[in-house]
Amino acid sequence: MKTYGLIGFPLTHSFSQRYFSEKFANDNINARYLNFPISSIDDFTELFKHHPYLAGVNVTIPYKQEIISFLDELDMTAKEIGAVNVIKILWKSKSPRLKGFNSDIIGFKNSLNPLLSSAHKKALILGTGGASKAVAKGLKQLSIEFKYASRTPANSDILGYNQITNETLSEYKLIVNTTPLGMFPKTDSCPDIPYSSLSSEHLLFDLIYNPEETLFLKKGNEQGAQIKNGLEMLHLQAEEAWRIWNSED
Repeated sequence: MKTYGLIGFPLTHSFSQRYFSEKFANDNINARYLNFPISSIDDFTELFKHHPYLAGVNVTIPYKQEIISFLDELDMTAKEIGAVNVIKILWKSKSPRLKGFNSDIIGFKNSLNPLLSSAHKKALILGTGGASKAVAKGLKQLSIEFKYASRTPANSDILGYNQITNETLSEYKLIVNTTPLGMFPKTDSCPDIPYSSLSSEHLLFDLIYNPEETLFLKKGNEQGAQIKNGLEMLHLQAEEAWRIWNSED
């Protein structure tokens, strides 16, 4: 039986396992989808010893960048982004050949695009991890200028949260949270930005889908901002992952 799965840590709540298990059952596909919660990326290669029928893997926090050094090849988009969330596995010999892709960009761009207006010409990306790279690439393709923001900025090109002012938010009307802040079970946290400066012209997009309304989105909604969580993005990127796994290489 073909096996697909998800690597990350922790995997306390897996959308992917539920989504693909239901898909396989509904479409009569003889396959299974497993969670692989590995506490170190170095444990990744051990999976192939125990699962010789592994055909594809999704990658989530915190390994979207670390996984690259384990791959034999990168799709051009994944290479440009510098992050991978889909791995296609080809067993042409006793050793698997691994190719990395990024389907986050498809999910993000296609979920965000219908919500955009003329006010959303500049965006703040909260967080600088692997998911933020796909968001940045998607914004580029949508011709939206962007700036990164982080609790601990690595250089002067990245804003610290304490540098985000009322004036900043009057200029940047699209705000995308790519951090895990507010994700279940730690739902009482959110990026520390001046929410009182938000307005009905602002659009807040959170890559988190559990809970349905994070504290980040709730605070935006209270100021009249348009909000959207990451559930549709996850559906779109999952379907893209399935297309990648089943396409001719």
